Amino acid sequence: MAAVSGGAVRDPVTAELRGYGVFPVEGNVVPFIAPQEGATAQGLIYEGLDDQQMARLDLYEGAFGYRVVTVEVATAAGLRPVQCYLPPQEFAPGAGTWSLDAWEEDQRAPAVLAATELFSYDPLPSFAQARAMWPMIEARAWSRHRAKAAPATRRYTSQPADFQITGARAPQGRFFRFESVDVMHRRFTGGSSDVLVREAFVGIDAAVVLPYDPARDKVLLVEQARLGPRLRHDPNPWMLEPVAGIVDARETPQAAALRECKEEAGLIVTKLEEAGAFYVSPGASTDYFYTYVGLCDLPQTEPYPGGLEDEAEDLRLHPVGFDDALALADSGEIATGPALFLLYWILRHKARLQGAA
Repeated sequence: MAAVSGGAVRDPVTAELRGYGVFPVEGNVVPFIAPQEGATAQGLIYEGLDDQQMARLDLYEGAFGYRVVTVEVATAAGLRPVQCYLPPQEFAPGAGTWSLDAWEEDQRAPAVLAATELFSYDPLPSFAQARAMWPMIEARAWSRHRAKAAPATRRYTSQPADFQITGARAPQGRFFRFESVDVMHRRFTGGSSDVLVREAFVGIDAAVVLPYDPARDKVLLVEQARLGPRLRHDPNPWMLEPVAGIVDARETPQAAALRECKEEAGLIVTKLEEAGAFYVSPGASTDYFYTYVGLCDLPQTEPYPGGLEDEAEDLRLHPVGFDDALALADSGEIATGPALFLLYWILRHKARLQGAA
């Protein structure tokens, strides 16, 4: 409530909304309140919200069609009218019942992160903009939630106060996000750095898969036009890459990897070999890649089209012999880091993969 309303809130009052039930939204984890004979929705009354806080609540709920309705609730002091956000009538209940305890355990932390990002924009987005931005906002929130400390046997073991963000400007971007912040960090020689202005692209976690047929010793490369090389003035912005895609909110990297193989290439992967997870360019980006080699059958000999039309994907898929792929790497025709990394990973593990096949 504090993250959404943007300020301190008084201690809430416990209340019951009789004749209403709490249901999960179909295909989602959020709840909604709807009339149900004989049911009671347990809730809280928040008092003393100012106009700015109410405007934030309206954006958070109204972007998805929720509307404010006056209802009567029962409290220890008796009945009283309150305002309640109810969903559009077309909302369909999902399967099962909605549990606050289960939601708090699995969803609360990324929900707070997502709300914090939504209200960091200046000016705030419109209802339509917020609705369009929400999938990426949630994906970034889950990327932050997913972040865990890797081993530190050689590098410094960081403490919470060692790297601080002391100031921030309003972020830029509706789909992707660009941030400018002030930072201070611990120095190897002791003490702290001066306040430094730093800028970064705030991306998302992605799953990257290089499909590999160990029996035929073939890989599958994805060809598509890319904006980055074009903006760099690369004369040929068509790149050869692995299969890749965003890890959606509430999705595991492994599930994203299998989904992208099916969507981009029509492949059924029989096994995912974990090849490593890493930051792509940690000095300027939060992008974090979970990489895999996807064991599969690649009987195709000629390039074929792939991708989803509703995502404007224009892909050409190349089944390539492994040695031919290494030759493309040596010549520079393969010029994407994940593709090079995964080819060399296969080279290191090739005997084991082919032996198992």
